[in-house]
Amino acid sequence: MAQKPSGSMSSDTEAMASSSASATSSVPEQRDQAAAKLVDRFAIWSGVAGLVPVPVVDVIAVGGLQLQMLRRLSQIYNVEFSENRGKALIAALAGCMIPATSGMGAASALKAIPIVNILAAGFVMPVLSAGATYAIGKAFVQHFESGGTLLDFNPPDYREFVKAQKEMWESRTRGRSASSTTATSSP
Repeated sequence: MAQKPSGSMSSDTEAMASSSASATSSVPEQRDQAAAKLVDRFAIWSGVAGLVPVPVVDVIAVGGLQLQMLRRLSQIYNVEFSENRGKALIAALAGCMIPATSGMGAASALKAIPIVNILAAGFVMPVLSAGATYAIGKAFVQHFESGGTLLDFNPPDYREFVKAQKEMWESRTRGRSASSTTATSSP
């Protein structure tokens, strides 16, 4: 009987996620907290991926992070995950957020223009990437909490919810930057 190589980092990570998912899925409150932390963490990592200075590579990196987030959320909520279905749903949900996603593409393209690329790479793209990932994650959390699966997810149903979550993320980041500005300017 052939064994699967166990040296890969991603399989170890997935095994830990599976075991933590089964442990957290037993208590809904713990499961919801784990999902919220996961979405926050992936939103931050998407913001970091938005800092990648190469156009298009940053968008691909953010998309990969969003797909991984969806895979991990599926594990937490014990929902069967299909990579192709996940990609299609993320793309469809992102399509519902046309201003945010077109802004990500435009910000990514601006990285090719000298001088302007500093603004796009340092400010615009990270915020758009993090906000979109946060909104997508929260939409899937709400869907999975209501007993939904990847097969019955309908992106247009979540259009208003995604907009509200994106605005919530933006207000959180504005609040953090205002408090850090106040903290640094205080004696």
